[in-house]
Formats: sequence, C-alpha cells, structure tokens
Amino acid sequence: MDIGGLTVIGQTSGEAADILSEAALTFVAAVEEKFGARRRELMVARTAFQKRLDAGHLPDFLLETADIRASEWHVRPAPAPLLDRRVEITGPADRKMVINALNSGANCFMADFEDSSTPTWANMMAGQVNLRDAAHGIISYTNPANGKRYELGEETATLIVRPRGLHMEEKHVRMGGKPVSAGFFDFALFLFHSAKEQLSRGVGPYFYLPKLEHHLEARLWEDVIAFSEDYIRLERGTVRVTVLIETITAAFQMDEILYELRDHIVGLNCGRWDYIFNFIKRFARRPDFVLPDRAQVGMDKHFLSSYSQLLIKTCHRRGAHAMGGMAAQIPIKNDAAANEAAIAKVRADKEREAKNGHDGTWVAHPGLIPTARSVFDSVMPGPNQLFNLRDDVTVRATDLLAVPEGVITEEGVRSNISVGLMYLSAWIDGMGCVPIHNLMEDAATAEISRTQLWQWRTHGARLDDDRVIDDAYLDEITDEEVAKLKAREFVGNARLEDAAALFRCMVMDDELEEFLTRPAYELVLEYEPRGDA
Repeated sequence: MDIGGLTVIGQTSGEAADILSEAALTFVAAVEEKFGARRRELMVARTAFQKRLDAGHLPDFLLETADIRASEWHVRPAPAPLLDRRVEITGPADRKMVINALNSGANCFMADFEDSSTPTWANMMAGQVNLRDAAHGIISYTNPANGKRYELGEETATLIVRPRGLHMEEKHVRMGGKPVSAGFFDFALFLFHSAKEQLSRGVGPYFYLPKLEHHLEARLWEDVIAFSEDYIRLERGTVRVTVLIETITAAFQMDEILYELRDHIVGLNCGRWDYIFNFIKRFARRPDFVLPDRAQVGMDKHFLSSYSQLLIKTCHRRGAHAMGGMAAQIPIKNDAAANEAAIAKVRADKEREAKNGHDGTWVAHPGLIPTARSVFDSVMPGPNQLFNLRDDVTVRATDLLAVPEGVITEEGVRSNISVGLMYLSAWIDGMGCVPIHNLMEDAATAEISRTQLWQWRTHGARLDDDRVIDDAYLDEITDEEVAKLKAREFVGNARLEDAAALFRCMVMDDELEEFLTRPAYELVLEYEPRGDA
C-alpha cells in the first residue's frame, strides 16, 4: 500500500485498515517528511559523542546553556488530569492489560509501545486499535477460553502513551526507501485517532518520551508536537509530555530538556533501570567505570541518589512534576514470607521517593498499588510536592559520575546470563513484558545484563575469587545456563537457541551494540509473516 509517499509492507486489512486510513497515513508522512532527516542526524550525533567518551571525555553541565539553568522560568502548568500522579501503572498495549490497568485504581496508566513491547507489526497495530478504543471509551474484551468479559469501569486511570525511542525505526513503513521513525509513527497514529475524542472527555493526548540523550532531541520532539498540533488543529499546549531521564547525558541537561519542551512538558521521570544500562554502555570501554554486580547497584548508591534528587530539585524549580521509578515486583501468591519481604522492599523504595520529594511513582503490577498509594498518601496529602524545592540539594558532575564500589560474583555473572536469555527469548517470541523471578521485566533487564557482561569481559574484570572473566569463562557459564533453561518451561523457551546465539554475539563482539532490540528486531522480522500489501 502506498499513501502520501509512504509504502506500507505490513498487513493492512481488518482493524489495521482503520488505523492506517489514508488521512492518518498522510499525517504520518507529513511528520516523517519534515523531521525524518533531522532525527537521523541526531542519531549520528550520538555516535560521534560516544567516540568522544571513548577517547576520555566526560559529560558535564553545558557551558553554552548556562543561562538557561541560571534564569528563572517555568513550564506550562499541568492540566487537571495530570495534577495528581501519585501512582502510575505501566504495561504493553495488550487489550486485556489495557482494560485491567485502566481499572486498576492507579492515577495513570502508561501504555507502552517501547521497552515492554516487542515491535511485531501485529503488536503495534493491535496496540493502536486498543488505545484508540480505550480513548473512545469503547474497549472491551472477552476471554475465548472461559467467556469472561472485561470492560471499563466508571472511574479509570488517565491514559498516557509511550511511543518508541528515536533510535528505533518502523521497518514495515518506508518513505523514500528508508524506514520511518518508529516513535513518530506511534505518536502520530495515536494522536490522529484519539486526541479530539480525549479532549471531549475532559482529558487530552498525553505521552511519555523515552531515551532522550540531548536537549536538541527534546527540541526535535517539541517541533514535531507543535507541527502536529497545527496539522490536526489543536490549540498549542494540548499535547502534554513527560520525559524519561534514562541516560547519563540527559541527567546533565534536565533544565535544558524542560526548557525546550516548556509549552508541552509536565514532568520528568527517573527511568532508573535504563539509566543504569546507559551509564554502563556509555562508559563501557573505560576500565575505571567497571560496575559491580547489578544487584549491588541500588538507588542508595551515590550516583543514583544524586541523579534522583537533582531531578526533583530541577523539576520543582520549573513547576514540573518529578516522577519516581519502577517497582517491578510481582506479588508472590504461594509464599507469604517471600511476598512480605518483597512488599517491604517496595514500601522502603517508595518511602525514599516520597520523602525525597517525588510527586508520584511507578508500579508494574496492580497488587503493588495499595502499598505505593499508602506511602504517598502519608507523606503527600496534597496532589503533588511542587512546593518542595529541595534547595538543600547540590549535585556536581562528580556526583553523577561516581562509580559505585562492590564486587563481581559468579552468581552475578550467571544471573545476567540466565535472566538475559529468558527475557530475550520471550522478546523474540513476541512478548516484551515478562515475569522472571517474581519481577516484571522489560528490555532494560536484558540491556543491563549484556552490557555488564561485555564490560567485564572487555576489561578482564576479576570475580571476588580472583578468576578472570574472559571468553572461555563466559562460554562455559553460558553453556551451563542454556542447558539449565532447556530443562525447564519459561515464557518464550521456543526461541532459546536464537536468543542464546544473539546474546553471545552481543556479549563477545569487539564492538558494543547500542541497543539489543535493534538486532533482535531483525530476528523478529525474519520470522514474521508478510502482509497483504
């Protein structure tokens, strides 16, 4: 199918045809034509900056934007539906999950096209259908196995949509022979089909923007949003966004990101798991930045605590919300003691966030909502803590770059391999939100796992028993972990061989791949049936 300069090679029949209407695709084409080349240039700039880091450069607060940080200004005030965001639940745009999340009692639901969704064409199209129906209040689902019906309740969470990151491309849709930006594609289709309906219901089109690395990337999104508002004839500031601070360079540019998006942004979020991944990745080639077992890298570590508190201070100074991070725990039904210990960890984490001044937090499972809500209710009786300016906080570059101390253990190596393989197997099989060891994991899990292993192997890091982590050792342990996984059932186990082959390459190649999901996407495309276009 060819419309507006776009060539669509994915299936375009059924409900996908409604989403991929001529008018909608013409809008997608207009966005891609105007901003696609600029996005690609910014991705080249990321590569160039990585080379500077590899040569010894360290990020810092930018001299050229010092006046933005020093001057007084505020972002546009948040709309009423986003004033109280004390508990947000996240998950992929699966139809049943969307209904359950909207009915969960959380303040907001972030429907995710990114790290918790494998970008199969079927997943992306079904997600657009589901979110359009949710925005119009007509979504329902009947379980074919037992006939149970799911519908929206009278009160639902506020819907927020996370499109894919700027680094991802949608290879089922091309313009001029090049794949279109996956993020622009996700954003434009949802906005086109749902914005005006949402406004008629007293809410609006709200988005989370992931994995920004520079304020010029925020400027790109600002221009995309403003262009889109004009195209669809929405008032300026109708679209509202929250930016996830998931990269070390973005941590140095929080003021600038808020400033670039000041007509549309309502807050920043501590995307801490991707932040750890990015920290490892950006400094992976430096022996002085080798991190210990990821189990030892918690929010109590100085570099993470500094990042979290700087985010709160920066946001509140500018009138923006400061959202806390994810609690990935899943309630453990058959072990009361283990469940109590898990809930205690969640409570302690949320108490830290609330007392530090965060305005809300994330959970991965509805069972965690009461715990998170009770903590924020006790600390934050009002809708938010924008009044808490945290003038006591001073964060320097050295604070954000402080490498945590700790050890590397064989248990840590095995965990990275096993969990990475389980997640990647499921992702290749089409599921990006995966329960593993009583945690709901997304792509950040596999990203941390493989980048840590790559870093340890590259620098010949030593275990706590003085053994060296080299190719022979990693091959041996990987073989053992693959054998263990072959003997058990887990989500996506049919793709274990593919996952193991890809994972070994990502860990043992001389070059470190930017994102595991890019080569994994190529595997998904190989298995995917061709469409009807």
